[in-house]
Amino acid sequence: MIQQGDTLIYNKEQLARWQTDPLYDYNRELVRPEVDIYELLTRWFWELLYKFFGSSFADKYSEPILIGVFIVVVLLVVWFIYRKRPELFMRTSSQKPLAYTIHEDSIYRVDFAEDIEKALASGDYKEAVRLLYLQTLKALDDKQIIDWQLHKTPTEYVYEVKQGKGRTVFQTMTRLFLQVRFGNFDADEPLFERMRLLQLDIEKEVAG
Repeated sequence: MIQQGDTLIYNKEQLARWQTDPLYDYNRELVRPEVDIYELLTRWFWELLYKFFGSSFADKYSEPILIGVFIVVVLLVVWFIYRKRPELFMRTSSQKPLAYTIHEDSIYRVDFAEDIEKALASGDYKEAVRLLYLQTLKALDDKQIIDWQLHKTPTEYVYEVKQGKGRTVFQTMTRLFLQVRFGNFDADEPLFERMRLLQLDIEKEVAG
């Protein structure tokens, strides 16, 4: 503070420097406050802004910027989860539940070759994609590469396949299947043919 006559003038910048200077923190050895991560982070961020932009900018914008950074971090976490578990973000309806039923998605007692041909003949590529994926699960289960169970999700099967090109190909096929099955993506002939090629790669790389 600066004294002029009988008047004390408040120097905000000088006070801010004193407040952030540990040399003037006389109470740190007398009182041990509880750790407040948010307060520590806010203070550190304020000091950073003060160093580069001055106290006025730091006082005005430190909290909004810190909130913005937090939002960006949350969005990055959500994006990472989406990359790993896309089925969690797929839209569903009461007519298309995520849980499989033995009547729809069982891999046993199904003539996949015949049923796939029927679906293709009728132009039902969505059904053809579903059957092709289940046929792939059946082949992997027969080779004991996965342990097929009715309650398991497609993503669980991905992690049962050993690391390597085979898993990468199967992961791509699983992603396409989930998009068609639960994400309201339109299935067409090019998509089906792409999945058929992926199935051949999986048989060559994994099933042998």
